[in-house]
Amino acid sequence: MKLYTRTGDDGSTGLHGGGRVPKTDPRVEAYGQCDELNAALGLARCAADAMHFGLIVECLDELQRLLFEIGADLATPGDSSARRKVSPITEADITRLEQWIDTASEQCEAQKTFILPGGTELAARLHVARTICRRVERRVIALGAPPTTSGSIDSNVVYLNRAGDLLFALARLANHLAGVSDVPWHPRAQQP
Repeated sequence: MKLYTRTGDDGSTGLHGGGRVPKTDPRVEAYGQCDELNAALGLARCAADAMHFGLIVECLDELQRLLFEIGADLATPGDSSARRKVSPITEADITRLEQWIDTASEQCEAQKTFILPGGTELAARLHVARTICRRVERRVIALGAPPTTSGSIDSNVVYLNRAGDLLFALARLANHLAGVSDVPWHPRAQQP
């Protein structure tokens, strides 16, 4: 199988289950940014693996796998027969993220101020992924598509919202596990 097909040379791309749309279509933008998030998570995962932070690696692996599911969902029109091949995000998937958020947060000191992205390299990478996740969430919401019969669009939004929260919690955990403090934000009027 060749990597290039030449079918997109005209500025269009194929959707899962058939049909073609411009590469600028909001649906393509949403699943393309989902792919960008997945790449950022892969970069963060490399750093987490090198630091032997097992919980963070486990979370990132799961996020990457489910982002492919979300991408497939976004790439499949609601009226396509291919919808039956798409595994929607479930309440159990969302609950798992909430449990990881709680586990990560319990290991860190209570947050008393806003924090700036940074600390360790891993924390900074996780913050970059978090900001991309928030953009993906906005793009999925902007689709304005009605929920599919499985309700998967709504589930995707909720999942992405929790994923952004989890990435914030994991960035704090990465700093904590490395013995590095979060970088507090101080308004200019209160600079130390």
